[in-house]
Amino acid sequence: MLPDSHLPEESAYRPTPFSNFTSTKGVKDDDVRTESKAIRGRKISPLRKKRLGTAGHFFGFWQNFGGVNVFETCRAVVRRAFDRGVTHFDLANMYGPPYGSAEENLGAILKKDFGGRLRDELLISTKAGYEMWPGPYGIGASKKHVVASLDQSLRRLGVDYVDIFYAHRPWPEVPMEETMSALAQLVKQGKTLHVGISSYSPERTRRAYELLKSEGVHMLIHQPSYSMLNRHIENGLLDVLGDLGVGCIGFSALAQGLLTNKYIRGSASAGRALEGESFRKDFLSEENLKNVRGLAAIAKKRGQTLAQMAIAWVLRDDRVTSALIGARNVDQLDDSLDALKKQEFSAEELGEIDQFAKEGGIDLWRETSEL
Repeated sequence: MLPDSHLPEESAYRPTPFSNFTSTKGVKDDDVRTESKAIRGRKISPLRKKRLGTAGHFFGFWQNFGGVNVFETCRAVVRRAFDRGVTHFDLANMYGPPYGSAEENLGAILKKDFGGRLRDELLISTKAGYEMWPGPYGIGASKKHVVASLDQSLRRLGVDYVDIFYAHRPWPEVPMEETMSALAQLVKQGKTLHVGISSYSPERTRRAYELLKSEGVHMLIHQPSYSMLNRHIENGLLDVLGDLGVGCIGFSALAQGLLTNKYIRGSASAGRALEGESFRKDFLSEENLKNVRGLAAIAKKRGQTLAQMAIAWVLRDDRVTSALIGARNVDQLDDSLDALKKQEFSAEELGEIDQFAKEGGIDLWRETSEL
């Protein structure tokens, strides 16, 4: 989930076998809320074959969970997420900063708070493909990079296996046969239960699926960027995923934070616009701000925050398995999770949203996803 500039990444939500995955999408929020100490009482509805995660969301560690962040804040967010029913935690080997520190932090939290049987209640995913260490094998999609990366991730996380391992991005310089063979090998070795891809074009997605199938491995999931200001997956990718029976987890549902109330006035006193290279100044164009304000007005009529409506909108299509969300603190997490309280849209609302849900030039991964 990294942009083409090799930046570090963002957050949101996600047992085996595949047909036994469970979901609470559509279950009332009170039913989703579960205390860690009472995990046996969790109410989970049967899963349709593509549905992953809990409550339609999974939580990601792209930003806010690196070594430069306050550990106890990270720990509080993870604990709160689990207590509200989130069981899927999404990482990549180079999330931080510094690289690897998000995995190290989650590993420490797992050891402190999720030891023993609770590991079996969690779905942990990670990825490899962007720059991670110096040298020719520290980046890319070669078998050497892919296999070594997962071994390193397992050590940082302190686990024996992950639930999903992704090829983080396509690399045309490396034959897809080599990359998919590496993913299949890791499944057969028991180091990951499932595999997926991220930011692949529709054509590459179909080819990756076929290569994995030839190895006897099912491609479980694709993780593309998707939001009301970045709808590129509606132009073919969702159709391919639907045809193949592959899940879709949309990341950056809040368009790097643009689809929140903090930027409606055109600036912000805190957040990515001030802190990171992943939010460019041109995101705050007059056209984008006009559309954001229009969407905020619709959200207000629905009794939601803009962020809540943006997340619910991403989940409106049955081909979208889950939405990846992120949070700096517990309050932000709760606001995002409350999107589940109102997921339905009338035809009139969707038509009104379409007037403002337009391409905003905010997709940092577009060039990669068109390779």
